[in-house]
Amino acid sequence: MSTEALLIMDVQNGIVSRLGGRADTLLATLADAIGSARAAGVPVVYVRVAFRPGGPEMSPKNRIFAALAGSDAMDESGPATQIHPAVAPDPGEVLVTKRRVSAFSGSDLDVVLRAIGVDSLVLAGIATSGVVLSTLRQAADLDFGLTVLEDGCADADPEVHRVLMEKVFPRQASVRTAAEWIDGRPGEGGGRA
Repeated sequence: MSTEALLIMDVQNGIVSRLGGRADTLLATLADAIGSARAAGVPVVYVRVAFRPGGPEMSPKNRIFAALAGSDAMDESGPATQIHPAVAPDPGEVLVTKRRVSAFSGSDLDVVLRAIGVDSLVLAGIATSGVVLSTLRQAADLDFGLTVLEDGCADADPEVHRVLMEKVFPRQASVRTAAEWIDGRPGEGGGRA
């Protein structure tokens, strides 16, 4: 029997704010998925990207993070790196801080998941072409079973989101809407497909 966890990735204030009007729909979808997971006893694990004061982890060779070097925009204690209050962790839920794009890079996520016996992941977060793609690839290489919540992810480019969901992700994961995943939870509409 597999043990599943729901990963809520990079749904933090500074990233959610970039979605503009699309944020409310995404946050409502994620809140539904989180509520369903909690009710079913599925662990919800939060992942955020953040750096120590001064950003010593930000290499000038890293094109994504080098632009932030010297600023406090992604400081681990700042408001931009805190999980959005609409989907905030409950007491006792794990919050993992990562230092790169993948949820596994520069974090203890793999240790946490193995310790709680997780072998299957449900991925949701911002951005589809960033943390979701990178985490999916690394999780597949680590032999986790994978599901991606199509409407539980968002990207700045809707076409990139569509291509990943329709053409790339299905090679390594089941792609489902949050409602399909919720309806497939034992005790909430039937068994998993």
